[in-house]
Order: sequence, then structure tokens, then C-alpha cells
Amino acid sequence: MILDTDALSAMADGDSGLQKLLLRSGQHQLPVIVIGEYRYGLKRSRERIARERWLDELEAIFEVLPIERSTTHHYAQIREELRTAGTPIPENDVWIAAIARQSGLEIASRDVHFDLVAGIRREHW
Repeated sequence: MILDTDALSAMADGDSGLQKLLLRSGQHQLPVIVIGEYRYGLKRSRERIARERWLDELEAIFEVLPIERSTTHHYAQIREELRTAGTPIPENDVWIAAIARQSGLEIASRDVHFDLVAGIRREHW
């Protein structure tokens, strides 16, 4: 299961609903995009040092999903599908959706706009 940025934040906060979802899902993956978004958010955090250390530990445990050449094909297709339907979503979330579609994994997220992307499944808590 891929963690979106909101899921990563909920995990850092010890959200029990998310913890139950993660226990059911088995393996967990972090797209490189999510890591970048989370690190950016930490720049203004009072808990920056501890959370950066925590994130470094997660990166060592979780599989980090990169953007590959084949991901760009999924990205372009998803973006065109959303444009044609008149339902754009945030740019970084198109990349996350492309990684999810490419890998065949569901996304743990509260962002309902992922439901607009064909071929992926969103799990929420």
C-alpha cells in the first residue's frame, strides 16, 4: 500500500485508524514525491529535527518508489484522462497516482480526488 502525504502525516501523529489500516495491508511503500512533500512541510515544523530523523528511519524500512521512465507514460495518460473529463487534480497527486497505477498498489489517502483516477484504488481511514 502506497502512503500519500496525509497518511504519512497521520502516521507521524500516531493516528489509530491509519495504524489499523496499515496492519491489514502488509507492505507499505513511499513514493519519492510523498517524501519530498513531507520534507517540505517539515521546514516550518517545531518538531522538524525529530520528524526528519523519523522519516529517515522510515525510508530505511519502507520501499521507496521512484519515478521511472515508464511512470511518465502513466502520468501523461492520467493527466490527459483527467483533463478530458474536466477533473484535474494537484500535480504531485497525478505523479502519485501514476506510481500507484504502474505498480498496481492502492493508495492510503483521505484525498477523495484520487477516486477520479481510473485504475487505482484509494483506502481511507
